[in-house]
Amino acid sequence: MESLVCTTPGTFTYQKAEKPVLTPGNAILKIKRIGICGTDLHAFEGTQPFFSYPRILGHELAGDLVEADGAPDFSPGEAVTFIPYFNCGYCIACRSGKPNCCVRLQVSGIHIDGGMVEYLSVPSYSLVHGNGLSHDELALIEPLAIGAHGVRRAEIQPGEVVLVVGGGPIGLGTMEFARIAGATVIALDINEGRLAFCRNRLGVNYTINAQSQDVVEQLSAITNGDMPTVVIDATGSLRAINTAFSYLAHGGRYILVGLQKGDVSFSHPEFHKREATLMSSRNATRADFEHVITSMKAGVINPTTYITHRVTFDQVGTEFESWLNPANGVIKAIVMLV
Repeated sequence: MESLVCTTPGTFTYQKAEKPVLTPGNAILKIKRIGICGTDLHAFEGTQPFFSYPRILGHELAGDLVEADGAPDFSPGEAVTFIPYFNCGYCIACRSGKPNCCVRLQVSGIHIDGGMVEYLSVPSYSLVHGNGLSHDELALIEPLAIGAHGVRRAEIQPGEVVLVVGGGPIGLGTMEFARIAGATVIALDINEGRLAFCRNRLGVNYTINAQSQDVVEQLSAITNGDMPTVVIDATGSLRAINTAFSYLAHGGRYILVGLQKGDVSFSHPEFHKREATLMSSRNATRADFEHVITSMKAGVINPTTYITHRVTFDQVGTEFESWLNPANGVIKAIVMLV
């Protein structure tokens, strides 16, 4: 079968690989769609933490089930996705119901080879029913679940003002689920095109350009001086993360969904006087995947809104680098396999 390998930062190579065979406790998928996310782009750039080369990227996947061992509720030919965070099942996190941050976590396409292949073997316990959703929709469940998990971590209450920093796919999904939770949502980004997308396609309540000189003043005006009670970073930018501490209301919560390699720093007195809460949000759980599917089925979120670019598998090697350029307006690129 054909595979696409990121051999070094900035380099893709198509290579022949052995088609996986069924082993105990695993399932074989015929990949139909691959979503391209920030993790993939950062890996290509060489800026992704927890990463080594060569690596087959891809963890936002949809496919058809070929065969499975230990998945009695699934049928061959069924359209499925899967939870790409493979956990050990016995560490402190797993025993605490947090397999998304397992001590020995192996994320498909990051720690181990992922889905830029024709066929992929995954643990049967990771399978997720398609529930009648299209392959396009199924490929977008995982990135939306990331946002849903961050919102769940924040414990947003109806009527709260939530600032989401970053208008990429993860940030957009976060905005959607903050809205579903009943929040008034503010989007902050440096890209006017993405801010326009937030306003026109997602109906976000307020947008602010992060390069404005008066971001704090704008936030204060929107919130009648209170400032947002929840701030969620979805940028992975150290500067954005450190700056956003000043946007938080007294008693507020700051959730870091984005990831970067550096050290976060902030004024302890400013943080302390707010009695603020700082937390990270890593990956997602099955409950988040189910919340996304339920939201899609109910029509309160339209995942195909995010798809701006499509390519076939044989075009990825030449098109991928162009998706790094903000001028190309990429929100979500989808790779199609037949």
